[in-house]
Formats: sequence, structure tokens, C-alpha cells
Amino acid sequence: MSLRARFTEDLKTAMKAGQSERVGTIRMITAKLKDLDIAARAKGEDQVSDDAVIGALRGMVKSRAESAAMYLQGGRPELAEKEEAEIALIRTYLPADLDEATIEVAVREAIERTDATSMKDMGRVMAALKTQFGSALDAAIASSVVKSVLSAR
Repeated sequence: MSLRARFTEDLKTAMKAGQSERVGTIRMITAKLKDLDIAARAKGEDQVSDDAVIGALRGMVKSRAESAAMYLQGGRPELAEKEEAEIALIRTYLPADLDEATIEVAVREAIERTDATSMKDMGRVMAALKTQFGSALDAAIASSVVKSVLSAR
């Protein structure tokens, strides 16, 4: 089942069950998808790919995590809890993250393939990893591993 179909089915289920928070979060996700689709029409595409959807979902998780941290700093734990609940729901639509050991092995292989020798080559290594893993790769984790491996050389 595609992600879009899952969103639609989960929205229907949440509406029938009266889960207003869940309905709100799924509607927010579908609104983001509509925005992405509209932007893609300028490029001649009807809909964005599932990889682009997963990238957008990862961005939504990141922004909500930042908001939750700011709410906690500002003494608003109830708003931080709301953001954390949205993060938990969004993560149910994301593929399982690769563990750090797998990422480290893949980074070392990508460094060898791209003949990377310094931090200047980080872009090439990240591009190779994104090509290899697509949306399953968490770029933030991969980036930190690439930095640590390249700086150790």
C-alpha cells in the first residue's frame, strides 16, 4: 500500500474512532503533501515520489523536535508533549532507520568508492550514500558518521 493510501485509510479510521489529535496530524501531513504536489507541477510532475514524501516527513519530525525543545525551555511542557505525540505518529510512516553499525560500514565503503580523502569530499560521499539507500538513510546520522570517519583520516 502506498503512503498516500495509508494516509487516507488512517484518516478515515481516526475520524470514525473520534481521535481528534490523530486526525489533525494526518490532515497536516496531507496538507504538506498537497503543497509538495503543487510545487512539483511546475516541474511537470503530477505527484512527488514516495522518497520525496519520506524526506518531507523527516523534515516534519525535525521541526517538531526543535519546537518541543523550545517549548520545554520556555516552560510549556504541555505543548512539548503535543509535539512529541505528532512526532510519534509521523514516525509510524517512516521506514525503519538503519543502525549506526550498518551506516558506518556503508560510509567506509562509500569513502573507498569515491576515493574521499578529506572533509572536502563529504558531499560526494553523502551523494553516494543517498543513491545507495534512498529514503531509508537518515542524513543527519550519516553526516555525523561521515564527518567522524573523514576527520580521522
